Amino acid sequence: MSFWKNRRVMVTGGAGFLGSRVVNKLKERGCKNIFIPQIEDYDLVQMEAVRMAYQEARPNLVIHLAAAVGGIGLNRKIPGKLFYDNLMMGTQMMEIGRQREVEKFVAIGTVCAYPKYTPVPFKEENLWAGYPEETNAPYGLAKKMLLVQSQAYRRQFGFNSIFLLPANLYGPGDNFNPESSHVIPAIIKKCLDAIRAGKKEIKVWGTGKPTREFLYVEDAAEGIILATERYNKSEPVNLGSGLEISIKDLVKLIAKITAYKGKITWDVSKPDGQPRRTLDTSKAEKEFGFKAKTSLEKGLKKTIQWYLSLSVK
Repeated sequence: MSFWKNRRVMVTGGAGFLGSRVVNKLKERGCKNIFIPQIEDYDLVQMEAVRMAYQEARPNLVIHLAAAVGGIGLNRKIPGKLFYDNLMMGTQMMEIGRQREVEKFVAIGTVCAYPKYTPVPFKEENLWAGYPEETNAPYGLAKKMLLVQSQAYRRQFGFNSIFLLPANLYGPGDNFNPESSHVIPAIIKKCLDAIRAGKKEIKVWGTGKPTREFLYVEDAAEGIILATERYNKSEPVNLGSGLEISIKDLVKLIAKITAYKGKITWDVSKPDGQPRRTLDTSKAEKEFGFKAKTSLEKGLKKTIQWYLSLSVK
């Protein structure tokens, strides 16, 4: 609690899915000076907007969560924009933070930064052992440049920045837009829409064989807060649940929870993405005491209940 008492904190993306949870946890810990640069007022892709945000916030700490992000469909549709926007936001936010000598800069990377054929579970030291899965590569590499910048700035300027690599996030408040959503909200929506419309079949992208790891958004927020409080090195750290599940088993689990009993058809003309994805999470526990608490089934039930509540209102 004392760590946050007199510190001013800027949280980019603080009104978003993950950011709003981080802000809530900051408030719970007694942080009273939180600045959230709203996207309508500060386009952080533009350097002038970044400077204005810092001028307004005068932060001691920066937690950079703002990102242009989406599922496989969006990554295939606008790879150039995802690369540019994420690269410019991150690079400029860290550079102005360095110029203003903030105490600490917390950069959030992505599991998409890992090479396509990383040995499972993904260990942080394997981050540079190959090229990322092609669909996600522009986004993943743009975020990965924050790690390069973080380490370079620490060596040259003694700048205190850290780099975290969260697994795929999910939870209440997730993006359910079919044009840009990730796999969990996409499947939940397919199942519930099919039930409402009386459809007996849903189509799912790919073969169902790839595996993924999912981290409940509240757990991710706690991990970020703990790292901000306790971790002060530039070596990357994974944030995850440590649970690997195939997309096929995930779809079955969501169908069971939503009570969808129809047929599941796999559209093998669509890409699978990375073959396997799960993280070694031992470093986060060792360095700053983070361990995910929410099981996948419990997290999915909460997410589905939240989404169902929207249609009741």
